[in-house]
Amino acid sequence: MRLLFFILITPPLHSQKTSFNDSLYNALEYRNIGPFRGGRSAAVTGVPGEPMSFYFGSTGGGVWKTTDGGQTWFNVSDGFFGGSIGAVAVSGWDPNVIYAGGGEKTVRGNVSHGYGMWKSLD
Repeated sequence: MRLLFFILITPPLHSQKTSFNDSLYNALEYRNIGPFRGGRSAAVTGVPGEPMSFYFGSTGGGVWKTTDGGQTWFNVSDGFFGGSIGAVAVSGWDPNVIYAGGGEKTVRGNVSHGYGMWKSLD
């Protein structure tokens, strides 16, 4: 019975095999584009009307922003509040208004507590 099952399922599996031309990948190189101290990513949001802009909140590195679709990231929260971010949102009416929620939703030994909800107007 097992042999019959194997014979019946083998042709469909083989027919799904896809080959790629190696020359498509020869020029690619691994590179670390950051963020370099981000920790786990707990929250991410896009910016309405700006398809290449995103924010993400990390559990150990605060709030980060990219304006080039993730090619480069810069920290926008240093010096304002603690590092653990569990939620990030951008206002639908004004893309300059950003909300960041501190802390993480799961309580365990390696989780940082938050310092409340933060709002930035710029």
